[in-house]
Amino acid sequence: MAHILTVTLNPALDLSVETPRLALGEVNRTANTRLEPAGKGINVARVLARLGHTVTVTGLLGEANAAPFERLFEAEGLRDRFLRIPGQNRINVKIAESDGRLTDLNGTGTPVPDTALEPLQRRLASELAGCDAVVIGGSLPPGLPASGLARLVQQAGDAGIPVWLDTSGDALTAGVAARPFALKPNAEELSEWAGHQLPDLASVRSAARRLQAGGVAQVIVSLGADGVLWLAPSGTFQAQVPPVRAVSTVCAGDTLLAAMLHGMLKQWPAPEVLRFATALSAECVRHVGVGHPDAADLPTLLQLTRVQRGPGHNNTGEMPR
Repeated sequence: MAHILTVTLNPALDLSVETPRLALGEVNRTANTRLEPAGKGINVARVLARLGHTVTVTGLLGEANAAPFERLFEAEGLRDRFLRIPGQNRINVKIAESDGRLTDLNGTGTPVPDTALEPLQRRLASELAGCDAVVIGGSLPPGLPASGLARLVQQAGDAGIPVWLDTSGDALTAGVAARPFALKPNAEELSEWAGHQLPDLASVRSAARRLQAGGVAQVIVSLGADGVLWLAPSGTFQAQVPPVRAVSTVCAGDTLLAAMLHGMLKQWPAPEVLRFATALSAECVRHVGVGHPDAADLPTLLQLTRVQRGPGHNNTGEMPR
């Protein structure tokens, strides 16, 4: 299996709350609650570790409430190379209602010292040797400019390691300019980057092609219940999700990215890469937390996942070496 490094710049403790129906301004009773360390890079790392890869996690971690993260890293078999910084990590509240509606209350994160980027770059340099891929995911904490994220993307790319990027807003714009190998926006994030609404699949595909034209080899757009659109050098693929009852979509995109990376590292045919990633992402939305690769009915979800492809494909999802 591969050795993968994930970078999370703004970790969070996610408080996931399940409730029949949220009534604003009233006392609400919860059906289930769960507090769990999170952040896109951390979520991706957990899935990759469950798939058998060796995963190192790094980034910026507030030292005041680092203990839950440290326990998670040990339990999941993740190598902890986070830089500790003063302050505490943010808390996000995820409210999932029984009808499928999800409400996010996301914190901004602890302010980062001006001096944080340089030691983070040194830490990244020390961890790149032997890596097969780098995943950089999530929002930026206050005090860290989008240009700082771009420098991390550029640093890993200059070392010859494929960078997978999943972020939004200014960080996405700056990251794209640094030309990561792969990018995984959702439709809303892609629309924000494009500067206009993307009302249909054709407009989504057109915006994704602009990203490719700018030097991003792989563009994976998660479309929620409408599936996944993947633009690869070998062509365009689209997956339809299997029918599942959605409980929480919080970790679905992170699970999708991890599974895509897994399939490409295994050098599976491109349709199989997308089928596996879409099915595992569908498995994820049925519960709180990241996807379970060992779910008993994953083979059934795989059978129910449909992948279409256009002409001109070479049927490979191979990573460059």
